[in-house]
Amino acid sequence: SRPQKVCLCPFLPIHPLKVSTCLYIIQHPAEESRVLRTVPLLAACLPPDKCKILVGRRFSEDRYPELATVCRNPNTLILYPGAEATNLEEVAVMSSSPSVMIIIDGTWSQAKDIFYKNSLFRLPKQVQLKTNISSQYVIRTQPTNTCLSTLECAAVALTIMEKNKSIQETILRPLQALCSFQLQHGAQIHHSKEHLLRNGLYDKPMPKNKRKLRRMELLVNNVKI
Repeated sequence: SRPQKVCLCPFLPIHPLKVSTCLYIIQHPAEESRVLRTVPLLAACLPPDKCKILVGRRFSEDRYPELATVCRNPNTLILYPGAEATNLEEVAVMSSSPSVMIIIDGTWSQAKDIFYKNSLFRLPKQVQLKTNISSQYVIRTQPTNTCLSTLECAAVALTIMEKNKSIQETILRPLQALCSFQLQHGAQIHHSKEHLLRNGLYDKPMPKNKRKLRRMELLVNNVKI
C-alpha cells in the first residue's frame, strides 16, 4: 500500500515465519489512523493465524468470547510491565508448550487505560521484557531510551519464546527500512523524552499537572526541572 520507490515488500520475509506462539494484538482505535504504525509490518511477517488484531478500548466477555477463552488459558501471557510482571525469559525457560501472548498497541497512556479497565487482561500471567535494547523506531518519540514499539516488543518476545535469535532480526528488517525511507524523505530522528530532558533539549512547555511533571522528573533521575 506504499509508493513503489518506498515499498517495504523486499524487506519482508519471503514466507511467513514459522512460530508456535500466537500473538493477540489489542489495538487502541487511535492507532488505526497512524500512517507509520508498526503492527501491519508485524502482521506481514507472521502467518494470519499467529497474529490476530482486535481493535477497541473495552473488551467484555459477552462481546469477545474467543478472547475471554484465550485469557483464561493457563498458557496465555500478557506483555505489560509492572511490579507484578515476571521476566519473560524466566517464563520461557519453564514453558514447553505453545503459548499465546497478548500485546497492547497504543501510546503508554492508552495502553494503561486498556489494561486497567478490562478485567479480562488481569487473568493471564503478566510478563515484561528485561532488555537494554534501544528502540530503532527513531521517527517517533518514546518516553525513555529503552521503550520499544509494538513490533519491537513482539520481535524480542517471539525470539525469547521461540528460542530463535533470527526472528528478531527478520521482524525488525522492515522497520529499519521504513525509518530509513522516512529519514531520506525529510523526517528527523526523534530522541526520547528522557534524552531531551537530560540534555536540556526539551523545547515544549513543562506540564502544569503535578503528576505529569513528577513523571518527567523521574525520567531524569529525580532532578528538578
